[in-house]
Amino acid sequence: MEKELWTTKIFNNYLPGLGNAALKLVGRPSEARPWANFITMEILVALIIVVLFAVLRARLSVRTPGKLQHCFELVYNFVHDQAEEAIGHNGYKYLAFPGTLFIFILFMNLIGIVPGFESPTMTPSVPAGCAIATFFYYNLMGVLALGPLKYAGHFVGPMPLMAPLMIPIEIASHLGRPLSLTIRLFANMFAGEKVTMVFMTLVALGVPVLFMALHVFVSLLQAYVFMLLTMMYVGTGTAHEH
Repeated sequence: MEKELWTTKIFNNYLPGLGNAALKLVGRPSEARPWANFITMEILVALIIVVLFAVLRARLSVRTPGKLQHCFELVYNFVHDQAEEAIGHNGYKYLAFPGTLFIFILFMNLIGIVPGFESPTMTPSVPAGCAIATFFYYNLMGVLALGPLKYAGHFVGPMPLMAPLMIPIEIASHLGRPLSLTIRLFANMFAGEKVTMVFMTLVALGVPVLFMALHVFVSLLQAYVFMLLTMMYVGTGTAHEH
């Protein structure tokens, strides 16, 4: 059994009824301590993001932008440029979902560096949830952009005679995307977190700092890769073939 974080203890001590109500919604039996670490960490990350953007919204200024506004303008410009390259000239239409994924995954990755917390992305169900949401999103955007029949034509391929071969291949390829996204994010964050914790227990100073810096780099990279792949899936799903 995993060791309860202090945040999880608070939820299990004071909100067990709410946790069991959530379990009943998904058909699971009630438990004495229903809250898991990764769930409370996700909730905490979501609250941090909401508070951060509330503060940012209150400080937005055209004439005298602050440091926080400058930072998020850089993030927005970066995400916008990536969308224009991966999706095309209409990339701004699909900016909200991959941009939100990038910030949410990045914060979930980085919170593990803070003592007393852990990255929820090192639990498989968290990357899987993001991957499944991505799967439904890019398929929905493809149907809305092209129509059901034209979007289904992507599975047929350029030559109708090849349809019996291409359709199973394309279906398998699309179904494999959530699995690929899940394993990539989970494996990298799990390995990075464990390596950092091992060296922090073995060495007091110096070496753990290097691994923490590596953990920050991996966190940024994995959030970026997840966002970029999401944009690429949207780009291929909404592309108008000529």
